[in-house]
Amino acid sequence: MKGYQWALVFVGLVLGLMLAFQFRVTTEIKAAEPVQRAQILTAEVSQLKENRDAMQAQVDSLRSSLDLISAGPRDAELKEELDRARILAGVTELYGPGVEVTLNDSNITIKPGENPNLYVLHDEDVLRVLNELRAAGAEALSINGQRILANTELRCTGPTIVVNKNKRLAPPYVITAIGNPDTLESSLKMKGGVAETLQFWGIQVVVKKAPQVTIPAYSGGLKYEYAIIG
Repeated sequence: MKGYQWALVFVGLVLGLMLAFQFRVTTEIKAAEPVQRAQILTAEVSQLKENRDAMQAQVDSLRSSLDLISAGPRDAELKEELDRARILAGVTELYGPGVEVTLNDSNITIKPGENPNLYVLHDEDVLRVLNELRAAGAEALSINGQRILANTELRCTGPTIVVNKNKRLAPPYVITAIGNPDTLESSLKMKGGVAETLQFWGIQVVVKKAPQVTIPAYSGGLKYEYAIIG
């Protein structure tokens, strides 16, 4: 056999061996792909199970905390805090000892040339009485059945006043306050106090102590556009 023929035989053998090797490697890779994917999926499932167990443990912990709060002594404390918040918001009716203050325009006959505005009640007169009662420890206030809140405004509109934005009230004005009756009465009747000043112009001021008065709940809506809880 000639040399070039041997060369062709040798090349053929080499190509055959290479093709056989490539076929074997490809077969092994294809056989290994399902195994590798199964391993990946198994790892993912295991991780998901760990995440689920961790979340379940967190849920169980939160449920236990909720059960403790509901059944434990803190339940009464939370209820007390909620009741205080309702009182401050004015959304609950209140009872207690206090005073009733009745204010009315002057019954003095006005002389010719005198200013009649000096002998009628104005919003600042009512506001002075409310502020005096607050300073004396009044825990709740109302005027003519309208609950007075921290943000309640009073303004004159002719012979009447408007409170809580749209409640128009006319005299006589009956201010009800819950607190120590003696302290509340003394704060208004002190020498040179608000009652004496108003009575100088004939404004009628009557203060009555009571063992129990009623402060109604606020009947309007509460809306805050700019205030943010800190």
